[in-house]
Parts: sequence; structure tokens; C-alpha cells
Amino acid sequence: MPSSSSITVCDNNTLPVEQARYYDYAAFLRQYFEGKVQKISVDAGFTCPNRDGRISYGGCTFCNNHTFNPEYCRKESSISRQLHEGIRFFGRKYPSMQYLAYFQAYTNTYAPLDVLVARYEEALSVPGVVGIIIGTRPDCMPPELLQYLAQLAQHTFVTVEYGVESTSDRTLQRINRGHDFATAALAIRRTAEAGIITGAHLILGLPGESRSDMLTHAQRLSQLPLHTIKLHQLQLIKGTVMGQEYAEHPENFDIPDIDRYIDLAIDFAQHLRPDIAIERFASQSPASLLIAPRWGIKNYELTARITRRMKQRNAWQGKLCEPSP
Repeated sequence: MPSSSSITVCDNNTLPVEQARYYDYAAFLRQYFEGKVQKISVDAGFTCPNRDGRISYGGCTFCNNHTFNPEYCRKESSISRQLHEGIRFFGRKYPSMQYLAYFQAYTNTYAPLDVLVARYEEALSVPGVVGIIIGTRPDCMPPELLQYLAQLAQHTFVTVEYGVESTSDRTLQRINRGHDFATAALAIRRTAEAGIITGAHLILGLPGESRSDMLTHAQRLSQLPLHTIKLHQLQLIKGTVMGQEYAEHPENFDIPDIDRYIDLAIDFAQHLRPDIAIERFASQSPASLLIAPRWGIKNYELTARITRRMKQRNAWQGKLCEPSP
């Protein structure tokens, strides 16, 4: 399933009335599938080089993987069982749904090649699973794995999502990320050039970053051959280094209320290349783990408010995007 690595030139002309305000992930998936498609998270039991000592033992200061694993997603269960449980959960409402196995927890390219291949192919062997999405770090994509994924992508839906988090090396060092932005940019280019759908994760609101810094992230990512992006508001989570830092020095953090975040997300989208699908504008952690911000709103409600606000502001994705040099 080939995927172009070319970059669309930004077009800042007036938005046609019938056009959506931003390029959403559902529209992106319609290029590949008919009908409904649902991602099912799986925990394949991997760890992270930023935790096991190869890079660091502390991990990223914001990270607690328990914030995004659903109940059925337990590493004690096989990948097949996790997927079957997820399919039973979602299939009650939509029996004809198709599914994408989302390798989400920790670093899902951090193991010997034979182990990785076996786990990806176990997922693809489950009836109803039509593709895989692999979340990983940009410093964990060895050439032999990229070659395997490129071959797989010729006949199967494959996405690799890289945790970029910030394009500022100063910020990446502060959050103990363990790599710089150049590493992320190189991994994105190599993956897209291999014909693999390539995504990025970015956190808005990391300590020390201004609004201008965050809009610069949109501009810098727009210069890369990305297909998708996930935005996360900074969430301060119990049990993390950053959560403890917030408790001791709250003055180091600027936690926006929901209205200010909505305008920030819109500004980001306006500076983002229009052919990059925005999978989501924010993430949602369990209330039992979340310190701040506590907005009390579901993601779909936030998205609806962002869309309404975009109309009020006559804003759209790519409106302020700078053309590629």
C-alpha cells in the first residue's frame, strides 16, 4: 500500500463554503477503507530505552503509560486475546466494523526483529484486523525493521507514529526525552520515503514554551513529509516526575483553561500544512490519575467546540501555513 512522501504546497486562498475547517482522521481513513474503522490498543509487553537504561532510567518526565491503556489492554494477555476483547467491545454496536491494531504502550519497535515481526503478524492474523499502527520513538527504527515495514505496507495498511513531543531541543532536554528534533525529522523522512504512512505526536504546553514556540512547531513539522498528527495538551499526571515538579514549582507551568486551549489549537492548525490529517486535538487521561488541567469535557465535545470556534474566527487548517522553501 504505497504512500507518497511528497509535501503539498500551502494554499492560503479563501476556504470554500463546503470544505471542512480541518482535515480530520476519518476523512484520511476513507482513502483506504470503506465503512467504519476502529483502532484497538494493544500492549505488546515492550519497554522503552529511556526506562531500561540504554538511554536513561527515568523515562520522559511527563510519562505514565497507564493513562492511555483501556481496560482490555493488558500485557499479561496475548495480543490476539486483547484484540478479540476489543472487537467484542466495539462490535456490539457496529458488527461490520473493521479494526486497526494500535501498538501503543511504550516503544513498539524496541525488540529483536523476529519478536517484532511475530507480534505484528499475530495482530494481523486476527479476523477483522485490517492494518497496524505502531507507536514508537524516532531513535528506535533500525533499517532492517524499516525494510520489513516497507514491504508489509505494499499490501497492508501500516502507520508508524513517532513521539516528537516538541521541535525545541531545549524542551526535549528538559523533559528527558533522550533525543533531539533532528533525530525525529530524519526518522520521519526515512519512513515516509519507504512508502509508510507516517505520523507524529506533539504536546502543546510543555514547560518553558511560549505560544510562539508552539506555533513554530506547526511550521517546522509542516516541512516534513508527515501524513497525520496527534495533538496532546500537557497533562500533569500523578506518579510522574513532571507531576512532582508541578507540586513543588507550579509557577513553572502555564496551564490554560479550555477556551484558551481551543484558541491555541486553532492557531496551531492554521499554521499546519493542510494535507496533514489531525487525528485529535487533545488527549484524555483517567480522572483518578489527572492532576491538571481538569476540564471535565470529552474529546468529542472539545472537537465540536473547536470546529464552532473556527467558524466564528473564519479559521481553517493551513490558512497561515508558510510555503515550503
